[in-house]
Amino acid sequence: MSKPDTIGPLLAFGAHPDDIEFACGGVIASATRAGQRAHFVVCSHGEAGTSGTPDQRENEAKRGAQALGATIDFVQLDGDAHLDVRAAHAVKLAAIFRRQRPAVVLAPSLVDNQHPDHANLGRLVLNASRLARYGGIQELKDLPRHVTSQLLYYAVSPDSEPRDITPIYIDISAPEVVAQWQAAMEAHASQTQARNYVEMQLTRARLNGMRCGVQHAVALFPSNPIVVPSLALITGGGNRF
Repeated sequence: MSKPDTIGPLLAFGAHPDDIEFACGGVIASATRAGQRAHFVVCSHGEAGTSGTPDQRENEAKRGAQALGATIDFVQLDGDAHLDVRAAHAVKLAAIFRRQRPAVVLAPSLVDNQHPDHANLGRLVLNASRLARYGGIQELKDLPRHVTSQLLYYAVSPDSEPRDITPIYIDISAPEVVAQWQAAMEAHASQTQARNYVEMQLTRARLNGMRCGVQHAVALFPSNPIVVPSLALITGGGNRF
């Protein structure tokens, strides 16, 4: 049974309809199973992709979010493969911060990789998280300002993992969490039929788990240092071998 949401909602941004599910769907599943509310914001319909139509990909994203117990919205920016870092876009995303009032935000890492939209969206989300705090922005004056507790970056692929940020690893080893994550990835049939993305992401999670001494883990990269009130809260990690 889910526990009450005591740490505030989780807000996840994806440049394309499958980014969130493939990169950090296990983290979302773990959070929603614990009672935390999760909401996805997808910033294109995958219209520049080789496989799948925009309508098909939107429907797949809706099924993927549902499989993870999350709600989902699509926001129109520049479109797939045309996403630029603009102040107007950051303000638009900052309004979402103020409406959703998240405790934790997930976004693509700032590392340039195989798709420029990923890093550009990460930069926009970082800017939006700052703009959401400022009370004097006229475009946001009708929404109360909001300070997010933590912005964490996810890596869509291994080459987008930051090398200069020590990751935190989220243990997603529970079989029901892995199954839920796999179902969400498989909802994107137009993509999984073209390449075995599901196995790639599961293998990454298994390798991360081996590093941590658990079955499966997902790496997230903090935008700011993680602060805890007590050493008693640091119970994982270390030399498990």
